[in-house]
Amino acid sequence: MATTEVTATISDAEWRVMRVVWTLKQADSRTIISLLEKQHDWKAPTIKTLIGRLVKKGALATTKQGRQYIYTPQIKEQAAMDAALLTELNQMCAMHRGTALAHVIDQLDLSRGDVETLMAHLEQKLPTAPASVPCDCLPDDCEGSCDV
Repeated sequence: MATTEVTATISDAEWRVMRVVWTLKQADSRTIISLLEKQHDWKAPTIKTLIGRLVKKGALATTKQGRQYIYTPQIKEQAAMDAALLTELNQMCAMHRGTALAHVIDQLDLSRGDVETLMAHLEQKLPTAPASVPCDCLPDDCEGSCDV
């Protein structure tokens, strides 16, 4: 299954499990459970269920080492984040994606490097950007008059 397809099926709680495994590169269930119990008010059976779902979805691989299972990510973290964000943005009216992104950027804590990277990407995109982006909410009926 492609990263986009897997990412589209990952729940908010499963994202938290993935973040632990991505950070550690691999982890056994005891480590995952211990860390998530500290961060959230979750019990071990809930976390085991989340891990099992991620294995079934193809987001985590499992190997047995002795009596312990080791979980490793099968999708790259950046690719998963990119796919999840694009999936969300593609569900929004094309005319308002830029405004939504600006509002989100206003609310995020970003490093100076992140801001510089964003500015560089926007400066590079500016020369080829169209004057406006057509509404894609309704077929041929909207004529760019969607309200924000």
